[in-house]
Amino acid sequence: MYIIITIVAVLISFAIGIPLGMVFRKKIAESKIQSAETEAERLVSLAKTEAENLKKEEILKAKEEIMNSKKELDQEIKERRGEIQKQEARIIQKEENLEKRADNYEKKERDLEHQQQEIEKKRNEVSKLHEQEIVELQRIASLTEEEAKKTLLAELDKQLTAEKAAMIREKEQQAKEEVTKNAKEILTYTIQKCAADHSQETTVSIVSLPNDDMKGRIIGREGRNIRALETLTGIDLIIDDTPEAVVLSGFDPLRREVAKIALEKLIEDGRIHPAKIEEMVEKAKEEVDNTIKEEGERAVLETGVIGLHPDLVKLLGKLKYRTSYGQNVLNHSIEVSNLARIMADELGLDAKLARRAGLLHDIGKALDHDMEGTHVEIGVEVLKKYKENPLVINAVEAHHGDVEPQTLEAVLVQAADAISASRPGARRETLEAYIKRLQNLEAIADSFDGVEKSFAIQAGREIRIIVKPDKISDNQMTILARDVAKKLENEMDYPGQIKVNVIRETRVTDYAK
Repeated sequence: MYIIITIVAVLISFAIGIPLGMVFRKKIAESKIQSAETEAERLVSLAKTEAENLKKEEILKAKEEIMNSKKELDQEIKERRGEIQKQEARIIQKEENLEKRADNYEKKERDLEHQQQEIEKKRNEVSKLHEQEIVELQRIASLTEEEAKKTLLAELDKQLTAEKAAMIREKEQQAKEEVTKNAKEILTYTIQKCAADHSQETTVSIVSLPNDDMKGRIIGREGRNIRALETLTGIDLIIDDTPEAVVLSGFDPLRREVAKIALEKLIEDGRIHPAKIEEMVEKAKEEVDNTIKEEGERAVLETGVIGLHPDLVKLLGKLKYRTSYGQNVLNHSIEVSNLARIMADELGLDAKLARRAGLLHDIGKALDHDMEGTHVEIGVEVLKKYKENPLVINAVEAHHGDVEPQTLEAVLVQAADAISASRPGARRETLEAYIKRLQNLEAIADSFDGVEKSFAIQAGREIRIIVKPDKISDNQMTILARDVAKKLENEMDYPGQIKVNVIRETRVTDYAK
């Protein structure tokens, strides 16, 4: 019972307390809201006050900045006005100076016009005086103006000829003193260090026989052996009364060498018949091929040229059986290579390029019997085929003057080729060609005006020219000698050099009676 009462009391307390609590909480909340609104109004009022103060301060600052800017602008305007005033003053001063100068120029122009009039007046006077002087001179000298000009020009021509001859002699003497000594030393040293065999059989070879009975065996029954040998080799066998010897005749040195070797082998073997002849000819061809290869390798080894294509080495070997005016072309090529190398060393040039070009300069002669064209054209074509150095190709192409040399080494190859060809006994030429060269030499000298007679002497290495003393003076002799030398260089091909001697003499004859 007590518990129930307690529960009821508690429930009644809750029933009364909850509404009262809610009323009390409402009052408290309203009070807080009012205080919050009051505080908010205070804060808003305070913020407005601060905003007004900040506004006033910013306005004051802005006004101060405007005033400062205005002061600075006024100062700048004042300074610029001062500068403008100064510039205006300078411009005014310049204008005044220009006006003064213009006045001075006008004055000078008037003075110049006056002077020009005076000069023109004096010029007319001088012209009149000059005409009068010419007339007077013509009257005194009894010469017209044209005649006087000719006389004066003739006298000037004589003076200029004398001066020109003196200058030529002086310059040539200086050049000779500076160049000739060094050139002679280099060439002499080069030639002394290099010497090669020159001559070789050109059209015939001789095979020695153990006895004269061998001639009949070589001829064979009804001449079958000699016909077989001539057919297989293309060489003529001359069997005559020459004791113990057979002459092989032919223009192809390779074929002649094959025939010589084959015949020597047949004589050594003793069995001579067509079948054996064919066998020995084949062996001889193989031996010649081996010799060609060995000779090419020897040439490369002697000159120190490396990196040549094997086909070029074989072509070099073929030059062993090629001659030019009686000179062996392979020995000539080796000599040119060595000469060019030595001169290049002495002059500080590319010795490798010089010796390579010197060795290959006549490579075309190995094929000129088989291909059309000069040996220079053939050589250039072959070297281009085997991708040779362009500078070497130019030296080969220029060694006879077909093109201009691009390097000094190419010029050295030209010089070395001339040295090797012009050695005493190196080459021989036919009597007809020799006489024709001497005739051409004298004809060129005789073609000049004032030449009385010319004589080619010393195998065409010197030309002596007798001039007419009434037409050629001592000074004109120097110019004549130079002109003749230039014409010889341009129109003739010759080894070495030709000395030009001009002789002028005046003879006076009288008789005592």
